[in-house]
Formats: sequence, C-alpha cells, structure tokens
Amino acid sequence: MAAGQQTAQPALSTTGWVLKPGQSLTVSVPDHWNGRFWGRTGCSFNAAGSGHCQTGDCDGRFQCPGYGSIPATLAEFNLNAWSGLDFYDVSMVDGSNLPMWINQVGGSSKDAISADGCSAAGCTKPVVCPAPLQIHAGGAVVGCESPCGVFGTDQYCCRGQWAARSACDPTKWPVDYAADFKRAEPFAYSYCDDDATSTFTATGEAGYRITFGLSP
Repeated sequence: MAAGQQTAQPALSTTGWVLKPGQSLTVSVPDHWNGRFWGRTGCSFNAAGSGHCQTGDCDGRFQCPGYGSIPATLAEFNLNAWSGLDFYDVSMVDGSNLPMWINQVGGSSKDAISADGCSAAGCTKPVVCPAPLQIHAGGAVVGCESPCGVFGTDQYCCRGQWAARSACDPTKWPVDYAADFKRAEPFAYSYCDDDATSTFTATGEAGYRITFGLSP
C-alpha cells in the first residue's frame, strides 16, 4: 500500500507499507491532510527499498515519493477542508487495479456505505474491463486503465472543447467506458466530473477504514 499527498505540510513520514491479504494496519494523518491512499500489487523490493510493482508503482521505491503510476484505485481525502467538513471519495478516474470502499469510523455523519461495501446504488463488484483498457503483466490482467490514459484524446480526458461540465459526458463518448467502472463501484468516481454521486462528507472527529475487496 502507498500514500501520496498534495499538502506540503503537514506531511506523512511513512508513505509505503506491506499489507497482506486479511491483514490491517492503522495510519495516523494530521489535521487538514489532503492526499490519497492506494494499493500496489505484484511488488518486489530489496532491503534498500528499491524494486517494482506491477500496479501502483512509485518510481521503483517502497517509500512513495509522490503519486503512483496508473492505473490505481484511489482513496482520496481532504480533511477539515471547508466549514469543518472532511471530503473523501473512491476514484477510478485514473483506472482501477483493486476493488475498494471507504467507511467512516466515528464522526457524526451517517455513513453512506455499508460495512460490506454497498451503497443505495449497489455493491462493490469486479471491474469487467474492456480489452482496450486492460493492463497485462505476467500473462494476466492486473489493471484497467482509464480511457484518457489509453487514448489521450481531449474528449476522453474532458479537456479542450470538452472541458466544461456540460460537455464532459461519457454517454457521448465514442465508447462509454465510464459505465464499466460505475457498474463495478456505483459510489466511486468513474470520470472526472462524476462528483454528484461520488463525493462524501463527514462531520465531527471522524476516522476512516479503507477496505480492499469485493462485497460478500
């Protein structure tokens, strides 16, 4: 697992961890922290912390110096950002490598996501990745990249003449690849302007649990 941050200070002193299946760990972040966590897969590192991951790699370093490579499913946080609110989301805007959901722990807001990764819109399922977006390693599909990352067009990347919210419409893309991500995680960002169904807030002194996995 890895973390990256937008805020220069306060910053995390540790940004890389080993998290094996079935295990958990606790990471303390400072108030007003703005950053992201993601899972890395297919990793191998030497004692000096140099190596490589098939997905989510951090320039070949165990302690991540910045944001990792795509595709990676992201848990994004902006804590105590506005009017005492925490903002958080799961994002597959840059593609997906692992299923993920976030739950509130504490705080005074109602958690929109159940403990088993379900929202009113649906539960966490595998991404059925279209062939053009598939990332392969070791003879297997290890990730699903975003159409922006694969094709790089202004329309898929929602920039240029398609930058306006009214023009950034996946249903008008040559292929609505965002729908493939949304079907897998209905509560997650599937493209950059998908905030109406994908951004969550919390009030009070809240913590957060990130789960890598599928709904039972």
